[in-house]
Amino acid sequence: MMLLVGNAPPGSNSGPVDEDSRKWWSLTTELSTDAMEGRDTGSGGYERAARLVAERMAAAGLQPLGDNGTFFQRIAFSEREVTDATFTGPSGALDFLGEFVVAPHANLPEYAEFPLAYRGHCGAEALGDVRGKLVICHGVRREGFPTVAERRAALRAAGAAGIAEIADPGFIVEPPRWPFAYARRVLREGQDEGSDTFIDMTVNADALGKLVDQGRSPKLVSDGAAGLPLPSFDGGSAKLTFTTRTAQYSSPNVIGLLPGSDPALADQATVLSAHLDGYGFGRSVDGDALYNGTLDDAAYVALILHLAETREGKGYRRPVVLGIWTGEEKGLHGSRAFVERPTVPLEKIAGVINLDQLRPIFPLDVLTVHARTDTSLGRDAEAVASERGIRVQDDPEPERNLLRRTDHWPFLQAGIPGVNFVFGYEPGSKSEAIYRQWYRTGYHRPQDDVHQAIDWKAAAEFNRFFYALVDRVANQDAPPAWNPASPLAPLR
Repeated sequence: MMLLVGNAPPGSNSGPVDEDSRKWWSLTTELSTDAMEGRDTGSGGYERAARLVAERMAAAGLQPLGDNGTFFQRIAFSEREVTDATFTGPSGALDFLGEFVVAPHANLPEYAEFPLAYRGHCGAEALGDVRGKLVICHGVRREGFPTVAERRAALRAAGAAGIAEIADPGFIVEPPRWPFAYARRVLREGQDEGSDTFIDMTVNADALGKLVDQGRSPKLVSDGAAGLPLPSFDGGSAKLTFTTRTAQYSSPNVIGLLPGSDPALADQATVLSAHLDGYGFGRSVDGDALYNGTLDDAAYVALILHLAETREGKGYRRPVVLGIWTGEEKGLHGSRAFVERPTVPLEKIAGVINLDQLRPIFPLDVLTVHARTDTSLGRDAEAVASERGIRVQDDPEPERNLLRRTDHWPFLQAGIPGVNFVFGYEPGSKSEAIYRQWYRTGYHRPQDDVHQAIDWKAAAEFNRFFYALVDRVANQDAPPAWNPASPLAPLR
């Protein structure tokens, strides 16, 4: 997948053509080079990246806003990882991470054997007797069918030993991606791991023939993906083994303050946020086991830092807080920890502009604005985009739940206006094809590195949009405000 890059010939990826973008991409490259080892939460590579971020904040004239006069707000974590697992069905063994993955918890057995039951879409009314059984369910993602949570709740209530959920190949807006990098669960200090014994596995649809009659599996998969009626039947057994390890470590948010220039607005800080962590090392894909996380999210940590550097210590009217979060990929842990233990009182934070989920790999004609109609930040974004000929839209794929999958969500839950952005496209366009391809081959993959094709014109246009939006929000008279009609407003 190669794109027209600036004024370069088609098929090249020669790099940005303007000086501002070159500086931004140079820092992006430094943050996502192999030496940073993918910046996995708690890793040495993450610590190196965090020190680099803190050094750049200090050099830009920001004040430390972490703990004990530093830029770092350190968070203690516990981790449980399934390092190896086997899953053998009536017709063969499945490949761990390539054909199945399991959610780690403290009570996974070293060995277990369960009868298998296939229950189609696993609505509560269709389960019948599944007590003590491992139940195969089609994980359909369609309106009118049980949700992920509803399937599991029904199975638990019926006494099932666990679920083997077929990853839905029909969910084309965010198709299943195999292999998984690893199977880990990370909790913040004080979070209860619980006493769960339910075994929660996801299965590659291509491997269903190892669990049920191979002649039936293609039709079960296609009918399940299409939302057609599915049968219920029992047959065979599954043998499972799990090897786990635990670890404890800490990892810091990196937080800095650019003081404001207007004393009357001193209690109305604007937070600019992005997550520094990535996946680190994981299951190899096409011979590469290092998940660099260039667009997710090193590039937009770099953009926030670059904006601060261009200010040369000169503040906006409002204070600006740079919040560079850890643990986003493991559960929004860094932003949640900040909201729970803020280094700036939450009542002094007026709004959050978050940068994540951005893929500058096709022209920027349309911009999805999360929570667009919920707060005045959506109107600000629309006004700035309109000046640049960019159309804004609400999330066209709410079934992906992107609103709740990145770091402005904990702030929205705390009653603080926030926005996040995604490059949009016209349905059926070449841009949509590029977007879909990236989610199949780039998202949470080693291929998300500095060598991938970038639309440098689109990247620069978004960067300028971001600069202008920050200028507008941090300088205008009125702080961000909720739309009273917003369904999120009661979260306040």
